[in-house]
Amino acid sequence: MRVATWNVNSAKQRGPRLLPWLDQRQPDVVCLQETKLVDDAFERLLGDELASRGYAIALHGEAQWNGVAILSRNGLDDVVVGVTDAPGFPHPEARAVSAICGGIRVHCVYVPNGREPDSEHYHYKLAWLAALEAMVSTGPDAVMVCGDMNIAPADADVFDPDAYVGQTHVTPPERAALAKLGELGLRDVVRDRWPTERVFTYWDYRAGMFHQDLGMRIDLVLASTPVANRVRAAWVDRQARKGTGPSDHAPAIVDLDEAPDGDIGPVVPPPSAPAAKRGSVKLPQSP
Repeated sequence: MRVATWNVNSAKQRGPRLLPWLDQRQPDVVCLQETKLVDDAFERLLGDELASRGYAIALHGEAQWNGVAILSRNGLDDVVVGVTDAPGFPHPEARAVSAICGGIRVHCVYVPNGREPDSEHYHYKLAWLAALEAMVSTGPDAVMVCGDMNIAPADADVFDPDAYVGQTHVTPPERAALAKLGELGLRDVVRDRWPTERVFTYWDYRAGMFHQDLGMRIDLVLASTPVANRVRAAWVDRQARKGTGPSDHAPAIVDLDEAPDGDIGPVVPPPSAPAAKRGSVKLPQSP
């Protein structure tokens, strides 16, 4: 079973790229984030095309912002919308949906950004992650949490730790909140496969960040041990970030039980550009 997660940054904008990508990579289960469509609009836009490819869909969307979806050709049972007891901001947002796919409870999540350390958005992010941890802790044993975590797990997951000083996504409380999922026994399967390489999934649209490979790894596939032991390949599809009209994220892809494109996948880290000298590049939003 091939499982993928991709923040498409608008299903409407990315539809012309999403459908050919599905045909090319042939994922069995796909977790999408930032669909930015209410459920009816998503169905009208992509429902027939996805059905013709054999995908059942589970949706939790809202207009303009957020929105998640699971596409599955391996069953889609016991769909749960949202995260139990998650805080609102001020109302619950469309940030999570889960279902049983191929015998695995698959959680598709879009973690709040946090905006600025110690802001109300930041504290909302931490509270939302705590609710996610509590929900995942209730089981079952075979589970995957896939999505845009908006957290780089370690300094190795950003192009330059110096560039992120004072920014969200890298602060100790955020990383500690993410690590709580690891304490439940979930493994970061892409990092398991690539323990030392620079592997990123997100590059800012501005300042040529992708072409210089100045990115972050914030889109993760976390799997419980029974699932992680089935992983045969785990990789980032950098090709999906290239070309005209891409998302600012690339998909992460995990093959369970077999690796049809080989045990490192067709798109191989390490990245296309050497690391910049530490401290030599600022983020586009930095003063």
